[in-house]
Amino acid sequence: MSEQLLHLVFGGKVTDPSGLEFENTEELDIVGIFPNYKEARDAWKGASQANVDDALTKYVVVHLHRLLEPESD
Repeated sequence: MSEQLLHLVFGGKVTDPSGLEFENTEELDIVGIFPNYKEARDAWKGASQANVDDALTKYVVVHLHRLLEPESD
């Protein structure tokens, strides 16, 4: 079994399409937490493609494993 490397996928409306400042953190769409990058990327891609017509909606992948164990990277 491979090592579990948790990733969080979430998104929402941003103030600027080139940035990562979200307009309203209370309205963020939490897609989920995934056990590896591939599953997280697939979820990110699906959520992003579902909102492709809205330039101000952005989804991101957060490497939770880097936050939980920063000294291991």
